[in-house]
Amino acid sequence: MARRRNTGIVTLIAILFSLSASAQMEDWVQTFKDTRVINGHSVETNFKGGMKFIISHRFGPLNGGTYELFGLDQSTIRIGLDYGITDRLTIGAGRSSLGKHYDGFVKYRLLIQKENGTPVSVTALSNMAINTLRWENPDRENFTTSRFFYTWQLMVAKRFNDDFALQIMPTLVHRNLVPNRDVAHDVFSIGASARYQLTKHLALQFEGYFIPEDQLAQEFEMPLSIGVDIETKGHQFQLSLSNSMGMTEKIFITETRGSWLDGGFGIGFNITRDFRIRGRK
Repeated sequence: MARRRNTGIVTLIAILFSLSASAQMEDWVQTFKDTRVINGHSVETNFKGGMKFIISHRFGPLNGGTYELFGLDQSTIRIGLDYGITDRLTIGAGRSSLGKHYDGFVKYRLLIQKENGTPVSVTALSNMAINTLRWENPDRENFTTSRFFYTWQLMVAKRFNDDFALQIMPTLVHRNLVPNRDVAHDVFSIGASARYQLTKHLALQFEGYFIPEDQLAQEFEMPLSIGVDIETKGHQFQLSLSNSMGMTEKIFITETRGSWLDGGFGIGFNITRDFRIRGRK
């Protein structure tokens, strides 16, 4: 009899804990609708056991005119998979045609904005990428380590109301190999992303990075992107205009070539599909 009573108490505690955890998750504030804003990440992470399949395309600049079919003759693509180990911890990997980059990342939510609690969400990101282009330099030995690039980013975001959210991203990109001694291996930037909800399923999004002039080579521009986020059943579709054709931090932060002032921006899109690999316990 006592054993049955103990079993019943344990079961009741487990049910109460489960309900408490569920209520706690329901209290979480969703800042962005997806884990990506345009080129970069948002504070959002995958749910536990959730797999996200992402196809991203970026086309050439519109100022290519009819000869380049306003950029459609040029394109780059990234295909990636993200997986939620827990509701806070996501890992992911992808492959980009530009630079033939393979990249992998770890993303962890340190703080989560709650309706009656924590005022902001904070997420940390660590990313590593490798350039696999065939390239030869007769003046030096081509070490494998020269091909690696690293990014560390802290995202701080707040949803102010049902319509508007803002995210700030201090970011450090490290490049093992640079063209010459005048180019810094480390590039520090401050990024900003914003979202404004236009309708129930349509939102306007913005993303840009400020980079000190002494860290940005003369031939490169500061990245700036705007777009719309369209939520459909089972998919997230993002259509954008950006002056960067890259979709890894090393390229779109430190190697953006297009200028908005002379039409050096192109069309791009992200298509996201979510799958549940395993359910929450």
